[in-house]
Amino acid sequence: MHKELRVAAYAVCVRDGRMLLARWVARDGGKRWTLPGGGTDHGEDPYDTVVREAEEETGYTVEPVALLGVDTTRETHPRRLGAAVDLHGLRIVYEARVTGGELRHEIGGSTDLAAWHRLDEVPALTRVGLVDVGLGLWRDRPATGRVTGVPEHPADA
Repeated sequence: MHKELRVAAYAVCVRDGRMLLARWVARDGGKRWTLPGGGTDHGEDPYDTVVREAEEETGYTVEPVALLGVDTTRETHPRRLGAAVDLHGLRIVYEARVTGGELRHEIGGSTDLAAWHRLDEVPALTRVGLVDVGLGLWRDRPATGRVTGVPEHPADA
């Protein structure tokens, strides 16, 4: 089985009791809320990735202000011609603050909406597990940079 590593960087933006999320559109058409962010380009620093991806997905310019932690996932995904890939995702999570721009939705990307959600409403959203990881890191600020006890959701963005 082919092995693949995907490194990505995400932003936890909380302002006035609300969290900024982007709605991810899965390959099967399902839609779930996720943290703004995504995969690093070859040679790109994850700090620059989170700034770029947040702007692409939400319209906002963000400034990472703290490294909250690192999360990993591991899944098997089908590929063309019956092959499969063992995907190891390495997700770097930053706290970020909005410094400019205007809220807008991404067009032609992996997300279709961006919105602020009240923190007390987030648990009721259809979301990927990364949202819970990000909130846990933001709230608890563990010295290890690792949240425990958050259930994994398959096919997280």
